[in-house]
Amino acid sequence: MLKQVLIGGLCGSITLAVGILIGHYGVTKSGDSAPSWVKDVAKDVDENLIQQFLSEVDNVNIQENLRELTKVPHMATTAGDEQTVQFMLKRWQDPDTGLDQAWREEYMVYLSFPDRNKPNKVTVVNPSGTVLHAAREKEKPYTSDQEDPEVVQPYAAYSPPGHPKGKLVYANQGKLSDYSHLNQTVNLEGTIAITRYGGAGRGAKAIVAATYGIIGVLVYTDPLDINDGLMSDVNETYPHSWYLPPSGVERGAFGSDFGDMRTPYLAAKEDTYRIPEADIKGVPPIPIQPIGFEDAYILICALGGDAAPPEWQGGFNCTYNYGAPGFKPTSEFNNSDIKMDIFNYAKVVNSSNVMGVIRGSVEPDRYVMYGNHRDSWVHGAIDPSSGTSVMLEISSVLGRMVKQGKWRPRRSIVFGSWGAEEFGLIGSAEYAEEYVTKLSERTVAYINVDIAVFANATLRASGMPSMQNVIFKATKQVNAPGLDSTNVYDNWKCYFNRTSPTHGLIPRLGYLTGAGSDYAAFVHYLGITSMDMSYTYDRSKTSARIYPAYHTAYDTFDYASKFIDPGFVSHQAVARTAGNILIRLADSLVLPLNCSDYAESLEEYLKTAVDLYQEKLQAKKISMEPLKRAVASFRRAAEHLDELIRSSDLGNETPLKVRKINDQLMLVDRAFLNPLAFKDKYGYRHVIWASSNAGKPTFPGVADAFADAESSGLDSDWNKVHYHLSVRYSSRRRLAFPLSALLHWHQEDAMAEEGHVIDRHVSEVVRHQEHFHHSFVGIK
Repeated sequence: MLKQVLIGGLCGSITLAVGILIGHYGVTKSGDSAPSWVKDVAKDVDENLIQQFLSEVDNVNIQENLRELTKVPHMATTAGDEQTVQFMLKRWQDPDTGLDQAWREEYMVYLSFPDRNKPNKVTVVNPSGTVLHAAREKEKPYTSDQEDPEVVQPYAAYSPPGHPKGKLVYANQGKLSDYSHLNQTVNLEGTIAITRYGGAGRGAKAIVAATYGIIGVLVYTDPLDINDGLMSDVNETYPHSWYLPPSGVERGAFGSDFGDMRTPYLAAKEDTYRIPEADIKGVPPIPIQPIGFEDAYILICALGGDAAPPEWQGGFNCTYNYGAPGFKPTSEFNNSDIKMDIFNYAKVVNSSNVMGVIRGSVEPDRYVMYGNHRDSWVHGAIDPSSGTSVMLEISSVLGRMVKQGKWRPRRSIVFGSWGAEEFGLIGSAEYAEEYVTKLSERTVAYINVDIAVFANATLRASGMPSMQNVIFKATKQVNAPGLDSTNVYDNWKCYFNRTSPTHGLIPRLGYLTGAGSDYAAFVHYLGITSMDMSYTYDRSKTSARIYPAYHTAYDTFDYASKFIDPGFVSHQAVARTAGNILIRLADSLVLPLNCSDYAESLEEYLKTAVDLYQEKLQAKKISMEPLKRAVASFRRAAEHLDELIRSSDLGNETPLKVRKINDQLMLVDRAFLNPLAFKDKYGYRHVIWASSNAGKPTFPGVADAFADAESSGLDSDWNKVHYHLSVRYSSRRRLAFPLSALLHWHQEDAMAEEGHVIDRHVSEVVRHQEHFHHSFVGIK
């Protein structure tokens, strides 16, 4: 006991002494008399190092990364996927260019596959059972890539097996409004619908269809939506251009939620409780199967019934009819049915994340995360390997600097190569669920670069508004590919722009309102400041909703190098930009996040809400004034924080003061989390950036509740509008208070506050340098 007391007293004395030293040297300008680590504490980002990083990012290295990653198909949990796991580990454990540590995180996840021995089939059968037409089961090969035996048959992941047979109808994009309209003209009971991709989520096309008595759904990519109307592989589509050839089929997961379906809000480890398969929500209740537009053309052009409205017409040189249901009397398919034979099955399998870290020198317990998924439907040159190639080049350049002793970041950098993203963002979501507490407490920001390059015209970036400033700063330092006198920022502004009340004409930063990639769990579940970026195409020159080979067997190295980014200079620009942002977030003394830019976005949201809703809400005696006051309060607090940062010589202040400011900046988005705001939306807790069915650029809960109330007219639904207004008011009050409290602390009694907590908070900086592995996320 005495020994423990003595040790405890000694440790306490040492901690207090270290705290006093930090306080002393942090406050006084002692110059050379300060220990070296004190200088590190006050060090800011090195602009020369950023320039060195930019110069070392190599487009040829990125090209070779992509060549290696796309040698074989690597769908999640297959042998090809394991091959990429080993490749990532090898690179991140390289003695010359690797990271401080790299490891794999394993999860047992619920995935859906087609049966190799019983391929899914779609046929047209006449009343006697004769097959009049059979849809192509595998895409037409143009290179050896499509002939690889590991190319998975096109299928709808999480579609149930089944053998429905019925008359065909055309349901446009399979939206609720489409089925509702079609149901007014055609009896849908017992029919099979054919729908276009777009307009609604993949799974929703079948989920909504089932409510109208439809028993099966086909989905295809219309050439009007992806190919600017071009259809011939003789001279128009791949391999002659970037356009999708007629047999190309977009694969995908047909579920609505992110994360492992059988372990909601729990990390999918081997012994984790799993809900019964029958209790899974958000998956198709009826079979659904994707087909190529060469087969869709044959089916749709043979449909009978009335002509569909003009907005339902697509790229085929025929009239798109509803179906009577069924085919025209003049068609060879007259009185015939569509038969679907779907043999999909689901099972729990092992999936791996590959993680790597560069330990921070001053604040190792603060994480800047950078991630991208690794799995693809086939070879996945663009989705996701363009992003993985960029991530590997960034990590190699930074890893080399660390190995050579030239640099170590202030904060820790964590890289994540996520598994099973294509099945519903599973790897990143499970990681977030496993380490929810540590990530919530310690993560500064998350950078996501999934598809790095859609095409080579301009940057497109989305993120929390607080990230806008650091994104803009980085893009101004990178040359736009192919435009020697133009930087990425100015080029971006030519394609996507807006007028800011504060900044004037600036590039338009998109919002992360949905769950399109691995940022979802970080934004919506954890409330971590995040961003996503890529290079993309000129939308004035094509109406393609995404790059045409998306999720097909044609998304290969050949396709990427010939048609998407010859020379890989757009990949290089993305790597330079994303790496620049990463370094600034990891190395800046004060985090380069701006709350005033956030306030501007909230004010835009408020203006839209007032314009759309205030008059009708007043008639219901529901006031928007508290929300207005809360947004104004946030603005005042943000401006006060900006002024505090501008007016302080933080390089000569106590480390605690910098830490407090950084914690306020880091935790801004956590203040917008409300676990009860979206009871019907799995994983969504962020009240600003949740997706909205109403599609309005404003507060999502308010927008959805208002749309429901207007539709139903029920008092209970109007009460829900009032509830969501209160949720947002409360979130803003929670956020404004700590920002204001920080300013108050600074003005009233900074030194007294320092004396009470310096040993508890700042001395952790020193301790964590030596004991980092005990506290770091995921390290065994």
